[in-house]
Amino acid sequence: MKGISTLLLACALATPAWAEVAPRPEYRGKGHMLQTTQDQIRIAGYLALPKGAGTHPGVVVIQEWWGLNDWVKQQTDSLALHGYVAFAPDLYKGKVAYDEATAHQLMSGMDEGEAMKTLRAGADFLRSRQDVRANGIGVIGWCLGGRYAIRLSAADPGIRACVAYYGAPITDPAAIQGFQAAILGNYGGEDQGPSPEQVQAFEAALRKAGKKVDFKIYPGAPHGFANQNNPWGGFRPAAAKDAWGRTLGFLNKELKLASLPGKKG
Repeated sequence: MKGISTLLLACALATPAWAEVAPRPEYRGKGHMLQTTQDQIRIAGYLALPKGAGTHPGVVVIQEWWGLNDWVKQQTDSLALHGYVAFAPDLYKGKVAYDEATAHQLMSGMDEGEAMKTLRAGADFLRSRQDVRANGIGVIGWCLGGRYAIRLSAADPGIRACVAYYGAPITDPAAIQGFQAAILGNYGGEDQGPSPEQVQAFEAALRKAGKKVDFKIYPGAPHGFANQNNPWGGFRPAAAKDAWGRTLGFLNKELKLASLPGKKG
C-alpha cells in the first residue's frame, strides 16, 4: 500500500481540499459501456472501436483517480479515432468522483491486487477479440492510471507499448528487468509525486536494463497537467498538446506499425 499512499499524497498536493467539480451532463461518445467475463473475472468498461475492416492494435486505457469519467471516455474515443480498439476498464465499479474527498475515498478503498486482475483481464479481453491483433496490445494511463500502466506492463509480458502520464515508477530491479514494453513517459517538472528526481532515476534504471524508454519532463507543469478539466489551475495547454503528439507518434511506431502482419515480434 506504500505506492497508493504516495499517490494519495501526490493527488492531495495537486488538489486543495476545498475544491469540488460539479457533475456534468452524461457524455455521449462513440463508444459504449459493456460488461463481460474474461479469465473468470467479471469486468466492466468503456469500449471504443476504430473505423475500417480488418484487425487493429488494442489499447487498455486506465483512469485517473476520479474514475471512469467523461474525460477518460473522451481519450478512449480519441484513440479509437486514431485506429485503436480502446478499452477502459472501470476500476471503481460504476462510481465516479467529482470532488477530492470522494476520489481519495475511492482510490484508498481500491484493492491493488483486484485492480491488477481487472486490468490483466482487460488486456486479455482485447487479445480475445477478432478485430484486435493479439501481438499489438498497449496501455496508457494518467496519474493513478499511469501508475497502473507501468505495473501492468511489468506484469504482462504481452504488453508491447506503455504510455505513462505522471505515473509512479517501479523500483524493484527484477520488475524493471522483466519489463518488455517500450515505454513513453510524460511528467511534470513541478510534480512531487513522482518528483523529477524519481522520474530520472526510473529512466536511468530502465536504460541500464536495456529497455526502450522515452521520458520527457515538462518545466513548470504540475501533476495532472494534461487534463483540460483540471479544476485547480494545473492544466498546461502547450505541454498537454506536445505530450499527446508524442503519445500518438509513439503508439503509431511501437504498436500500430510494429504489429502489422508480416512484422516480427
